Order: sequence, then C-alpha cells, then structure tokens
Amino acid sequence: MPITITMPALSPTMTEGKLATWLVKEGDSVSSGDVLAEIETDKATMEVEAVDEGVIGKILVDAGTDNVEVNAPIAILLEDGEDASDMDNMSADEGKSSSKSENSQSEDSKASGTSSDEPKSGSADEKAAPATQHKGDRVFASPLARRIAANEGINIADVTGTGPHGRIIKADVEKFIADGGKASAPEKAASSADKPADAKAAPTAAPVATTPPHAGEHEEIPLTGMRKTIARRLTEAKQTIPHFYLTIECELDNLLSLRKELNARSDEYKISVNDFVIRASALALKKLPAANAIWGGDKILQYKDIDISVAVAVDGGLITPVVKGADGKGLASISNEMKELAAKAKSGKLMPEEYQGGCFSISNLGMYGIKEFSL
Repeated sequence: MPITITMPALSPTMTEGKLATWLVKEGDSVSSGDVLAEIETDKATMEVEAVDEGVIGKILVDAGTDNVEVNAPIAILLEDGEDASDMDNMSADEGKSSSKSENSQSEDSKASGTSSDEPKSGSADEKAAPATQHKGDRVFASPLARRIAANEGINIADVTGTGPHGRIIKADVEKFIADGGKASAPEKAASSADKPADAKAAPTAAPVATTPPHAGEHEEIPLTGMRKTIARRLTEAKQTIPHFYLTIECELDNLLSLRKELNARSDEYKISVNDFVIRASALALKKLPAANAIWGGDKILQYKDIDISVAVAVDGGLITPVVKGADGKGLASISNEMKELAAKAKSGKLMPEEYQGGCFSISNLGMYGIKEFSL
C-alpha cells in the first residue's frame, strides 16, 4: 500500500510549520536518508529526510504553503511495484504512515489528551475543495481548535478552516473570535454550566487589531511564524509571570583593558564584552542558586545546570541560542561557541536543542548606545 508522508514535528512544541521547498518532484525515486523538503518552523529551517524508499507518487502540499499542521499528509510515496493506480480511491489517512512522521504528535493532540490519528481530510483529490471540510455531520478540526471553541461556546461548524484540506486549526478559531464571532446564548450558557464553579477560566486569544490606529496611508506587513511566536510568548510572559526591574551602573574600564590584553594574546579567539557578561552571569548564578530559577505558575523551578540564553537578532525576529553549562567554560570557549551558534542562528540552521531550555537570558543593546531597556 502507498505510504503517506506527513508533516513531521521538528521540535517538542511545534504544532505547524511552513513547507518552504520541495527538493523532489512527482516521479522521482528516493532512498532512505534522501532529503525531501525544507520545513520552516518558528525559529529555523530544517530538512526532512525520507524514511522509506520508493517513488514520489503525489505531492499533496505545494511549496510555500504556510500553517501546515504536524501530522498532516504532505505527499504519497509509492513502494516497489506500485503505480498511480494504487492511489485511486485512497484517502491520505488510509496509506501507511512514514515512521518518522508517525512518531510525531502535534501539540494540539497532546493538549487535549487525544491521539494524533484523528481523521483528517479525506482523499488527496480534496486539495482543491472548499475551505471547511465536512464528512456527513462531522467537521474536521484539530483537538485544540475544538477545545478553544468549546470553552468559548462557539459552534465549530461556524468557523472557516484554513488548515490542510480545510481543516479548522487553532488560528482559525482565534481569528473567528477576534473578528467578532460569538456563540449563541444557549451554547454559551451550556458551556458555562458544564464547568465547575471553581474552575479556572481558559485563556483566550490576545485581542487582534483589525483596523489601523489612524486613517493615514500605511503598508500591511504579514507576520512571519517567528514574529507570531515572539509576540505570543512576550504577551504570555507579561500576563503570567511577576515582573520587577532593577538598574545599576557598572564601570567597565578594567574589563575593557583586560579584553584588549586577552585578544592580543592569540588569533584563535576574539572575546567580546558580551562574552564577559555571559561568564559573569553564569558565575553569579552559581554563587546564588536561588536566582537560577523560572516561574512555574504554582511553583518555582530551580535548576542545577547553568544554561545561558543569548539573544541574537536574525532576519524577521530574534532567537536565543543557549550556552549550556556556561559556569564551567572559559571566556575563549564561550566566545567561540557563541560565534558558532550566532552563525547558525542567522542562517536558520539551529537545532531545537540549541535554542530551547535556557534558564537565564541575556539581551545586549549596548552597541547601539542603549543604556536601559525592558521586555
């Protein structure tokens, strides 16, 4: 039976991505390990490799398609001895799943406690079908989209889907809410009645501006996946984590003299002021372990490892590669590692484990003359 190639989860938190480029075309023979496509996540561009060998029978998602959900079918692979006739009357979900993608589960599924094998959108020929897909009385929507709609008392069938084959995804429900979509009174009442009196209210989507702030001429700039993620996380941080701000001035004349002296000793490294800040922060956290912690809502998570995230500006946003175990590294080691991480960040080649998991973040705008800023 033909094998369905699905959108892989390239990081633990990935729920969707952009199918940036196909590196194969229909009719091409592929072997295990061949690179099939490039996927853009919110932070990086990564390659997708073939798990099985065969011939690309049909490409289901065009290059350049955004918001492709994890586990959504993207292509069909024909095994040895199969031809196009084997795809007749075959829905994308009926084929065998490629093993790498099969083991990936979307955040939508995890959040709702359901499995990732929820029926998707029918046959491969439905690609050009209308936006929201129905099968009988069933509306195809991700578990997370259904949960948000239920919490808001919204009839999921009223929402227009923009996911693969018209599947309703989280962004569709949030847009429906932002555009003024409301539940009918009975639905809202039923939704409220089903909740325990002391239940916490489910978080709702942040308000979305639908009109420009003034009537002047303007240009509308679409948000990239990275920009969306940055906005969402900064909003969540402001709303859910206690903030306080401290300012102190430091005289760095001796540090600058030492930096000049160290850089004159060897051509194998070029230590920056930022490298000093990384090491100083790591040693301070080692001396004061209580500060090496993050807010966990109803608890504080205090970490043993000292992993420092460092903000790096890239096209379209910001990413924070992590210097792991920074307290055990010298200035030259930190400097060389940061140069390598920054280069990978700017080329979109960072692996998820290289930008996730930091416990302390550094963002330095001093080179622009900025004396103080807050996030």
